[in-house]
Amino acid sequence: MPSDIQRKLTTILAADAAGYSRVMEANEVEGLRALKAARAVFKKFIARHHGRIANTAGDGLIAEFPSVVEAVQCAIEVQRELGDQPFDADLALNFRIGIHLGDVMIDGEDLLGEGVNLAARLQTMAEPGGILISRQVYDQVRGKLSVSIDYLGEKHPRNFTEGVEVYGISIVDGDDLDNADARVVLREPGRAKAPKAAPAPRHPMPQTAPPEAAQHSAAQTEAPAPSKAAPRHSDSALDKLEDSVKQRAKQFGLIFAGLFLIDIFTGRPMRVQFPGLAMAVILALQAMPLWTEGRISRAYMRIVVMSGAAILINLFTWSGTFWAIWPVGGLIFAELMRRTSRKRRQ
Repeated sequence: MPSDIQRKLTTILAADAAGYSRVMEANEVEGLRALKAARAVFKKFIARHHGRIANTAGDGLIAEFPSVVEAVQCAIEVQRELGDQPFDADLALNFRIGIHLGDVMIDGEDLLGEGVNLAARLQTMAEPGGILISRQVYDQVRGKLSVSIDYLGEKHPRNFTEGVEVYGISIVDGDDLDNADARVVLREPGRAKAPKAAPAPRHPMPQTAPPEAAQHSAAQTEAPAPSKAAPRHSDSALDKLEDSVKQRAKQFGLIFAGLFLIDIFTGRPMRVQFPGLAMAVILALQAMPLWTEGRISRAYMRIVVMSGAAILINLFTWSGTFWAIWPVGGLIFAELMRRTSRKRRQ
């Protein structure tokens, strides 16, 4: 690596205005005025939280912070400030924000590298008015901020070969901050909650609670309190997936039964186990989000499923050689190489 390339670990905040093209098409002058006003808000809070703006290309910006907590607090305060401002519905700029802690390259005042790219991808996945953070950021802010954090599952951003664990920040209402049990609600993956709707982009929101209001014990941060900050609602996405899996299981069950009867009535050697195994693998892969529940890597579980299938095929066609060890070993080796490569990049 050339010696003149400098790197550092920092917290990157990426922001972008949703609907900017629509606003500029409707009224360029007012659109530019709205963008400048929003940038002034970003600039104020970034400076307040000891960050700096690295790039302001187009309607977005990239900022960096020495502190992960300060970066997330800045994003929250920016969204609240923008939400408090009066606005024209036709000229509203709703910002999406993504935050990641990662290694970056320094090019003058600008920042480059995978860390910046991931923050930008998180920003594009956020709802207008919303904030998404990576697992690295979550690990640093859990229990330190007056927000509800929802685990949204492993996502696969464009141009990234590996999945990224993503969390969404929901800003707590002012009434909740008066309730000691509602100050911090961090929902680590149990059964992953559906992505909560982003804060209404242009509704008034309270000012940020003082930092001391965010202090809690680890026990309190793990269990959602019965408050508005942690509504108990079902995961609609997982519910739909569960219904789909059940429906497909019924269809596969009927197909398997039909093939089994065909084998029985024709008197030929049994071959129904092979399509049956294929259908079982398809079901297992489709249902994986339901039974991994965010606690187990899906990559590992895919290896288990595919290895199990290889072993069963070996047994179904047994000829005295346990050849399944080779594809199973290949899958494990490939996963170990993927993990090693990922750690090196981090």
